[in-house]
Amino acid sequence: MEPSSEQGISTADARPLINSSVLAWNAIEKLLQDEHCIIDGRSLNIASVVAIAKYGASTQISTDTEIDKRMSDSVSMLRTHLLSGHLVYGVSTGFGGSADTRTDHLEDLQRALVQHQNSGVLTSNDINRPQNASATDHPLHSRDLDLRFSTNSMPTSWVRASMLIRCNSLIRGHSGVRLCVAQTILQLLDKNIIPVVPLRGSISASGDLSPLSYIAGAIEGSPDIYVRLANGSILSAAEALKDAGIEPVIFQPKEGLGLLNGTAFSAATASLVLHQSREVAILSQILTAMSVEAMQGSAEPFWPQIAKMRPHPGQIESAANILSFLRGSGLAKCVGSPKDTKMTGLYQDRYALRTASQWIGPQIEDLVLATSQINTEINSTTDNPLMDFESDHVLHGGNFQAAVVTSTMDRTRLCLERLGKMLFSQATEIINPMLNGGLPANLCADDPSLSFTCKGIDINMASYQSELGFLANPVGNHVQSAEMHNQAINSLALISSRYTFQALDTIYLMAAAHLFVLCQGLDLRVLQIEFLKAMEAELERSNWSTSMQAPKELQETLRNAVYTRIKSVWTTTNTADPEQRCKVTADSVMPDIINIFAKASPGISIEYTKLVEFTTNLQTQMKTQYERSRQNLFDNHQTITPTFLGNAAKRMYNFVRGDLGIKLHRGLIEYPTQPVPRGVKVEEPRRNIGSRVSVIYEALRDGCGSAVLMAIAEESLREKQT
Repeated sequence: MEPSSEQGISTADARPLINSSVLAWNAIEKLLQDEHCIIDGRSLNIASVVAIAKYGASTQISTDTEIDKRMSDSVSMLRTHLLSGHLVYGVSTGFGGSADTRTDHLEDLQRALVQHQNSGVLTSNDINRPQNASATDHPLHSRDLDLRFSTNSMPTSWVRASMLIRCNSLIRGHSGVRLCVAQTILQLLDKNIIPVVPLRGSISASGDLSPLSYIAGAIEGSPDIYVRLANGSILSAAEALKDAGIEPVIFQPKEGLGLLNGTAFSAATASLVLHQSREVAILSQILTAMSVEAMQGSAEPFWPQIAKMRPHPGQIESAANILSFLRGSGLAKCVGSPKDTKMTGLYQDRYALRTASQWIGPQIEDLVLATSQINTEINSTTDNPLMDFESDHVLHGGNFQAAVVTSTMDRTRLCLERLGKMLFSQATEIINPMLNGGLPANLCADDPSLSFTCKGIDINMASYQSELGFLANPVGNHVQSAEMHNQAINSLALISSRYTFQALDTIYLMAAAHLFVLCQGLDLRVLQIEFLKAMEAELERSNWSTSMQAPKELQETLRNAVYTRIKSVWTTTNTADPEQRCKVTADSVMPDIINIFAKASPGISIEYTKLVEFTTNLQTQMKTQYERSRQNLFDNHQTITPTFLGNAAKRMYNFVRGDLGIKLHRGLIEYPTQPVPRGVKVEEPRRNIGSRVSVIYEALRDGCGSAVLMAIAEESLREKQT
């Protein structure tokens, strides 16, 4: 039975995660080439946030006159209410639990708001200023440079994204803030003058008050607010605005509150981490396909018939994706070929492979929902109070409560944990010689008695997964009542987003380690195949009448029996060194040969000396052929292995082996201090295993790996459309 073409199951429309991810990637590339991101308060998307925050794409406010009109009308409406003697929270009253106070010093009140929220902690290292002299002169002053240089400030990309999203919210015209305020923020963004913002201190309840107050202080030109420039230097906001020729803003009534009282930092960090989490979900499916190939597993679990019988959208997409990634594989079973119903060994794959689409499916659905929710959030008005033109009311509510962001981030972390658990299970199965179908123990390419290539990675993966499991715990159930019990419930959305970044970083470590394991495993699987194929050819060439005095009618039976035994025993002796493996395998054929002769016609027999001679020669042949096959793979793995791989694995393998320069690990000889025997060539400089994994990790985390993932995804979508 072969997979049928179930129409409507594996189209791009039925694969929303991979389809929307490709569209987002293309949108980012387009923005980076020659376009501005135009914000209008309604159509901002996560791709634009990423392009501007991480890659420096430019942005500007739409020239639609309706935006200016809405913002002007909201300012006028606020002024009218104030002149009529109406109280407006945060404009003529105090803040939060102090809203029972009244004042007519409206501009001073806005400065007072920014003042009390500029309360976060930034170290001297964060703002590039000398430490307090009395502290550094103390005999107990820490000399721990790692501690002194740890950061308490947010990454610049987070702040850039927050500036963009806050402007997009303000220009919706519900906040009573002038257009020039939003324009000043975008001027800073355009000129790469980015506030240094404390990492901690927001409970994301009345919005991200404290972080946003540093943006407010920056556009005011505060001498005690610091900004980071494009070249990495840090200046006070006052100096930076003066140097850039930007006029500081003097806040009018509600403009301080309009800036501070919003979910911009929560939504910004959620946008950035969600973008990468979606890529991790795609990467996890690619790594799953590669795992199926490394284990010579089956594509049958991903056939569309199975998904159609349990039609959850996420499972349908994941199965279609993985099956597409396996197209062209010469290692996986049931890829465009009938199932072998008489195969020996494990008849179906273990759960980490066989149920991968059912495991990944719910994570896809959660990530698709999270994307929709965050796209709504970044196009929302999230402060208080709000100007409603239709009713001419100043509305007091709670749009700043970022619980929807907390919910998406808590779920996203759980998704990452689930994906990490799957990668952990797949990697450890491939490393384990009891489970990996004949690959050398610990995936060493030399002697398992003296080389333990991936054993450390096996332990690392357990550590990473344990940490990922801890990080998967929800943040939203740790709410504390704050600010005179006024903020008795608060979302903690920014905290949840921050921990999601930690989870993301951890799963990138796992993905990098797994990718190293997979490339090593695929090379060694190809070595196993090439060696056994060469031995089959050797047996075909053997002169059985000479070596065993076997009559012609027994020769094919002997040849098949010996080869079958070699394949079987070679697979189960993978903890032994190659020389011992060859001896045990060669000796194991004796009973088969004896049984064949015993069942032959009377008068046909084999001399024991001939049998011993045959097995001795077979051992020598195996040892010689294995060394020849292994050396050939050492020298030519970048050419040989890809010919066995499916569409996705081939691209990822070439990315690691070619673009990143991480070659097949040959064993102990690769250790930097291991003496190199004369005549043996090794690639210099020799690198530790961790150094190799680190290169992969940085490529995946920092973006150059994204292009490969998206190329694989786009090819998969095109394949289904043709």
